[in-house]
Amino acid sequence: MSRVKMIFLGMGAFFLFIFQVSAHAGSINLPSGGGFSQDEFKNLTEELGLAISYVPAAPAEPLGIIGFDAGLEITAISINQDESFWKEAAPSAPSMLLLPKIHLQKGLPFGIDIGAFYSSVSQLDISVFGAELKYAIIPGSIVLPAVAIRGTYTKLSGVDTLDLSTISADLSVSKGFTFITPYAGVGILQVKAKEKAGLNLSDVEENLTKGFIGTRISLAVINFIFEADFAKVPLYTFRVNVGL
Repeated sequence: MSRVKMIFLGMGAFFLFIFQVSAHAGSINLPSGGGFSQDEFKNLTEELGLAISYVPAAPAEPLGIIGFDAGLEITAISINQDESFWKEAAPSAPSMLLLPKIHLQKGLPFGIDIGAFYSSVSQLDISVFGAELKYAIIPGSIVLPAVAIRGTYTKLSGVDTLDLSTISADLSVSKGFTFITPYAGVGILQVKAKEKAGLNLSDVEENLTKGFIGTRISLAVINFIFEADFAKVPLYTFRVNVGL
């Protein structure tokens, strides 16, 4: 069995373990009996919007026309579990949400990359999908760092009483040193939410700032990526992928 297959089998077993350990059979459901305020709705959707937001998990440099990345990742989000909006909408929500993901990226001509991910979150019985379009303004070289802009979209599903999505734009920079490529970026995340529980709450459309730093460690065609995203709630991501 090849080393690549062994690594991915091991990662698959790890993600299956995470999925089983994190299963709480909980759910998100806005209370229909009243008492859920506009501020609570805003705070809930801000934290949930950050939780489902797109995590780049990649440097700014483009993949190139024949390049691709295919991998598994997990994002851990520390939420304010003790706040009233979580207790009312998701009483079984843990203090740390775990989003296991399948994440794919493909290089196109002219410094453009596209990507997408899918996640099933057993802790809250929800699923999330997202997509990205990235353009490398400066592709990078031995001397110059790579600089890229990115636009993303994510969508929550599995909650009958809530319609939630995000869009974002960010600027990132990276510079490779042998097999290590550190990167960092900052962007604006817009969270859009609409309640469908008959609570007569106004729609939420909040703009949040999110910064991120990360490192890619490349060993032949296997890449290990560690990323931390900073906003109202922090996100931490670990990714393993095969790439060219």
